[in-house]
Amino acid sequence: MNYLLPFLSVLLGYGIALFLEPKNKKNLKLLLAFSGAFLLALTIFHLLPEVYAASNPSIGLFIMLGILFQIVLEVASKGAEHGHVHGHDAITQIPWLLFISLCVHALLEGIPVSQHPSLALGIAVHHLPIAIILATFFRKGNLNARALFIFMLGFAFMTPIGTLLGGSAPIINQYATEITAVVIGILFHISSTIIFESSEGHKFNVAKISVIVLGMALAYLL
Repeated sequence: MNYLLPFLSVLLGYGIALFLEPKNKKNLKLLLAFSGAFLLALTIFHLLPEVYAASNPSIGLFIMLGILFQIVLEVASKGAEHGHVHGHDAITQIPWLLFISLCVHALLEGIPVSQHPSLALGIAVHHLPIAIILATFFRKGNLNARALFIFMLGFAFMTPIGTLLGGSAPIINQYATEITAVVIGILFHISSTIIFESSEGHKFNVAKISVIVLGMALAYLL
């Protein structure tokens, strides 16, 4: 399930965009808010205590490096990792900078999953609305069906590949705590950005607060 959940969530999002063509942006924003809160809470409740328990005085530095690295990735992705895509021009080929940035992000997210199985669910919940938004955006931009499928399939495979590397690559195991700290920084930035960007004018309403509280509560119970 550690491999399947993130993979299937992207394909499910792709299928929803392809066949259901969701038009209600409010529901998508609520789903984004839930996913951001769930991922943030999982990071705080499960990942953060473990890396600080390792008694490495540099852990805070690695977390900050993760935040900085995600900011750099977003220069290329334009914020696609948290559902922020825009543009009205026709898309004639795969936007490779966005694809590479998104894949690096998804690959790194998958590395701690081998040690923290609950994170697989958090990433799956995070990737579902992102996949819906990306697939919908590319369809509206008239990206051809084959290129869109390749894009989504590549994105879907990245997190499972990261999980595989996290459980088998000796160098990753050697620096598992430091790499997890970098991923924590990435997840901090992504999840907090999702929570605030999913609100119109950064205003919260009852529905938004409710799904955020629900996401945090479910993460606490895992």
